[in-house]
Amino acid sequence: MTTEITTVEKINKLPWSISSNALTNAFLQLTAMGSVFILFLNTLGLSKNEIGFLLSLLPFMGLISLFIGPVIGRYGYKRTLIIFSGIRVFTAALLLFTPWVVSRYGLSATLVFISVVVTLFALARAVVITAYYPWVQEYVPNSIQGKYSANNNLFITLAGFVAVTVGSFVIDLVAGITGFMLLISLGVFIGTMALWFFTRIPGGAPVDDRRPISALLSDLTGALRDRDMRFFLAGVGLITLATVPLTTFVPLFLQEQIGLSSGNVILVQNGVLLGGLLSTYLWGWSADRYGSRPVMLLGIVILALLPVLWIAMPRASELSLPTALTIAFLQGLADMGWVIGSTRLLFVSIVVPEKRGEYTALYYASLSLFGGASTLLGGQLVTASAGVAGQFWLFRLDPYTGLFSLSVLLAGLSFFTLRSVRSDTKMTVEEFAGMFLQGNPFMAMTSLVGYHLARDESKVIAATERLGETRSPFTVDELLEVLADPRFNVRYEAVISIARTRPHPRLTEALITVYNGTELSLTNLAAWALGRVGDKSAIATLRPGLDSPYHSIRASSARALGRLGATELAPLLLDTLRQEEDKGLQMAYASALGNLGAVEAVDTILGLLRVTQNQGARRELALSLARLVGNEGYFIHLHRGSRTDLPTTAAQAVSSLKARLAKTGVTAPELLSLIPACSDRLAHNYLEEATPLLYQLLDHLPAEQFKPHAWAILAESVRRWHDCQATRPEYLLLALHTLEEGWE
Repeated sequence: MTTEITTVEKINKLPWSISSNALTNAFLQLTAMGSVFILFLNTLGLSKNEIGFLLSLLPFMGLISLFIGPVIGRYGYKRTLIIFSGIRVFTAALLLFTPWVVSRYGLSATLVFISVVVTLFALARAVVITAYYPWVQEYVPNSIQGKYSANNNLFITLAGFVAVTVGSFVIDLVAGITGFMLLISLGVFIGTMALWFFTRIPGGAPVDDRRPISALLSDLTGALRDRDMRFFLAGVGLITLATVPLTTFVPLFLQEQIGLSSGNVILVQNGVLLGGLLSTYLWGWSADRYGSRPVMLLGIVILALLPVLWIAMPRASELSLPTALTIAFLQGLADMGWVIGSTRLLFVSIVVPEKRGEYTALYYASLSLFGGASTLLGGQLVTASAGVAGQFWLFRLDPYTGLFSLSVLLAGLSFFTLRSVRSDTKMTVEEFAGMFLQGNPFMAMTSLVGYHLARDESKVIAATERLGETRSPFTVDELLEVLADPRFNVRYEAVISIARTRPHPRLTEALITVYNGTELSLTNLAAWALGRVGDKSAIATLRPGLDSPYHSIRASSARALGRLGATELAPLLLDTLRQEEDKGLQMAYASALGNLGAVEAVDTILGLLRVTQNQGARRELALSLARLVGNEGYFIHLHRGSRTDLPTTAAQAVSSLKARLAKTGVTAPELLSLIPACSDRLAHNYLEEATPLLYQLLDHLPAEQFKPHAWAILAESVRRWHDCQATRPEYLLLALHTLEEGWE
């Protein structure tokens, strides 16, 4: 009886899996797959049709997975993979005899020889992959499937990056077929190393299934009856038809049409690897957090745009190589999104664990069929378009234009097909893509890394502050997490950061929970934060706070309700203000009424302003009245100017009254003569002489052309300024503000 592998054991052994996969990719890049092999075949003098035929053998042989999947399961996934990986390495080593075959038997025999080698290599590879898919689903826990894919693809890409860089250097340094022989030798050595790493991975034991093989094969049709599996396979097939030919023939396009050297063509592949390398963690993390399907579909959208960029890139120019590297970088980024998203969706959402052998065999066979067909199709299409040339709008036409155009069409069809597959998340691709357009996603990624690395309180607080400053939806989960931190100061900073960031329903809900909690200091802060966030759904939560036994909570709730525009509560706030004796609560209610535009509160707030002695409180009450007049920004402008130069600020405000009068059609000579006189006295800081002139202005202004509540504020402000002068500057500012903004 086989003991089931625990999740802890699986996680501890994952580095062996990642290492073996990384070495295997380096082996493949240097031998029978990748741009090195394509250029090797081109150097031998093979035609594009012959190259397309040879490359199609690799995927086409995967069709045998339909028939060998059940047998592999009985024999053991791990045992099968190791044996046939060894056969694959041995077969790749046979390519080292190519120079001898060429020199002794000629090009025709060489084509036959390479065809046999590639066929054997492809058969061994097909068996290896058929065993790999169900095995990897067994030893990778679903909860970290995205994280594993990210790490796995990171090191796979890094290994490929190093292999391709070495390949580029060797091909440029060693001319002819000798350079390729050196790279194949290195690849065989690396492939041998990968074999030992595979032996350290757990699981993959033989499946105890005593049914006849015919019954096991019939389960394949059951998997095919799964609607989501059918749509998934169709979408995978379409995107394979769209992208595989590009992978095959873009190196030749860059060499023949763009004018890049062989070494630079191989170097361009580093752009693909770098794009995948830098984006793998983002895609894996996003897939685990937001779901597989939006990640997968966004990758397809980017892939659909790439052929247009290839067509439009500059040719035989100093910009050709940098442009090709940039497009290749985007391709690597898109490839990684597609691979991580689709793989996670397959294993987590589509494959039935009890029938993983049948589902994964069907998946690989479908992938092989479309992969082989796409390579043949690409070769035939490029050959048939050999005579194409010309110019269409901004695009130059060449033998590869048809291939690029077909790629755009097929990628679009794949997008709409895969949208029909059952999703593992409620998030749409539009919502996911929109997250990259909100706030600063790059700062968000670095802030997330900084947050997860922070340990002591001061560093966590600083990291939390940065999370809020990004204003990115990518930081929502971390802000929710830090809100539950056991350290009070960290939670305090979390509330502030949530108020800073972009509004999000989950964050508003979390603030409401804090507001309804028992920590009064955080309750007050949460009320302020809810007001700042501006989500009106919080009004119902804040309303009971007006009846709290704690004055601070009542004041914070009132101010927040004012910020949220809870106009339906204005009568209640006004009645409460008229009865309230506590100065702090009076200020809070007045501020809320000002924000709510409750003009019926003018007389009450004016009365409160008359008896208030605190200078800061008087300024806030004046601001509340200014808000009732309208355009608080102008009042703030006056206030800021008055702090540095009150005479000049006041004089300029009075002078602007002439333009306002002209707009309203007021042309009274007495009024027009008072304006420059009053402005002149103010400019020279003769406040005692300016005050009666301002008072006379009030007598000559047309009261009927002012808003009624604004006229009441203006009249009170001028009278109080006349009585108090320099001791109550807020009255002068309020009068000047109303002269500008109080008109009907």
